[in-house]
Amino acid sequence: MKYLDEYRDEDLTKKLLDEIAATVTQSWVLMEVCGGQTHSILKSGLDKLLPDEIELVHGPGCPVCVTPLELIDKAVAIAARSDVIFTSYGDMLRVPGSAKDLFSVKAEGGDVRILYSPLDALKIAQENPDKTVVFFGVGFETTAPANAMAVAHAKTLGIENFAMLVSHVTVPPALVGLMSSPDVRVDGFLAPGHVCSIMGYWEYEALVETYPVPIVVTGFEPVDVARGVLMAVKQLEDGRAEVENAYARAVNREGNPQAQQIVSQVFEPVDRAWRGIGQIPQSGYKLRDDYALYDAETRFPDVQAINTQESEVCISGQIMQGIKKPFECPAFGTDCTPQTPLGATMVSSEGACAAYYRYGRFEASQSINLSDIGSEA
Repeated sequence: MKYLDEYRDEDLTKKLLDEIAATVTQSWVLMEVCGGQTHSILKSGLDKLLPDEIELVHGPGCPVCVTPLELIDKAVAIAARSDVIFTSYGDMLRVPGSAKDLFSVKAEGGDVRILYSPLDALKIAQENPDKTVVFFGVGFETTAPANAMAVAHAKTLGIENFAMLVSHVTVPPALVGLMSSPDVRVDGFLAPGHVCSIMGYWEYEALVETYPVPIVVTGFEPVDVARGVLMAVKQLEDGRAEVENAYARAVNREGNPQAQQIVSQVFEPVDRAWRGIGQIPQSGYKLRDDYALYDAETRFPDVQAINTQESEVCISGQIMQGIKKPFECPAFGTDCTPQTPLGATMVSSEGACAAYYRYGRFEASQSINLSDIGSEA
């Protein structure tokens, strides 16, 4: 498959791994920010094929995982209303709230629907004028343009029975939050390629000036990740801290100006709570005042009084900060499984715990064959 198979090439991956081994002289901790990268790394076995000096830890780049419990509970309360059609991407339906998830609401008779585009929610709103159609707007900068476009279209078309429950978060402030933590153990970052395809990577340049850590924009296939690791290791060994792009086929410095424009038109930055991590200043989006009519939290003010209750066992916050690995959680693989999740990191298709469970990382040691890389589909 052109532009894909070559980035899963076993020989090229081995060359990159050999070059990493020849370059590294001391121990380094690298964080891949994106949950999609985490799954690719474990699926291909790169976490076990890298030299022992390189440790990969997993960042907060899973939007489903960092959606605060309070917002999940608000979604559940709104979805249970008889006058609402609640729509969402599929991953969100199994994320546990304090008492139940959205699938439970659907099983109890709530009109909860899985969509693949927020624009489909506008069609549903037009077809059901007697109901308020709410779309759960979750994601990083990658999904923000489509969600912003849906809200802008709703206003242009005069569709007033549409609202969005917004849970957008942004990557650069999260990295600032991680580097500001006294528990930080990250020497360099593999930045998320899909986010940078929208926003570019110019925002990271100020970050490396404040916190001298390499940031390498990286793709999602084994060759992409290995190349990103090599570039980060070379910087660390040279004592450099720069922003570099290892994903030039999809990313440039400036990003997508049109996408950025619609996001800026509809959303504005706001302090946002991240599940398991806490409040991060200016790390999310909210609807601007011109679009306040479409804010589901404003539309349904009674949800503001919800009290939340997190699991006392789940350590997903420490996992998403690179402090611990999923198998270090006492509930991992026993009380917490994809069928009985205690936290969002076991539910999401980008969650680190889900990746560790799916690819059998139940302990620190496990052998991997390099030939597994070429066979991954």
